Amino acid sequence: MRGVLRALLCLMAGVLACAAPARGAQPVPAFTVVAQSSLVTLEAARTAAGIELRVRRNPGDVALPVTALAVSIDGHSAPASSSADGAWSVPWPTGAAPAAARLEVVIDHDGIREVLSGLLPGSPAGTAQSARGGAAADGHHDHKQLLWWVLNIAIVLIAVLLISRRMS
Repeated sequence: MRGVLRALLCLMAGVLACAAPARGAQPVPAFTVVAQSSLVTLEAARTAAGIELRVRRNPGDVALPVTALAVSIDGHSAPASSSADGAWSVPWPTGAAPAAARLEVVIDHDGIREVLSGLLPGSPAGTAQSARGGAAADGHHDHKQLLWWVLNIAIVLIAVLLISRRMS
């Protein structure tokens, strides 16, 4: 019985160790819809260095081939650089991240120029809601769910052990 309980505890410790977030890993920014037009959706996420922008074609999640993108945050122009995945990185123009800011983006795509504006998501750390239905973007919800499953499995295994011991 002690050997089984020891193995169960080692198994649970291993599951929890594997579920722990990797140290030094860059958090995935949680994108929030900032503005929409009939053709495109502009999503933004705060990072430590600035803002990540994604432009998607409406309807759907298809990335849009953007020819040019000009960004201004609270009236201050900021350079935008594209990455391989189609996202755009914009550093904070004043050096520090404002608590709330007005974002204006001029997008050139498919021979069309659109001006989209909206408010940036509230705080850089985690008030942005993810697309999974309102869970915080820091992954805390996922770890709580994993712990819940581990606890349920442990209770069932202990019950099975106790029942099998009574029957023998």
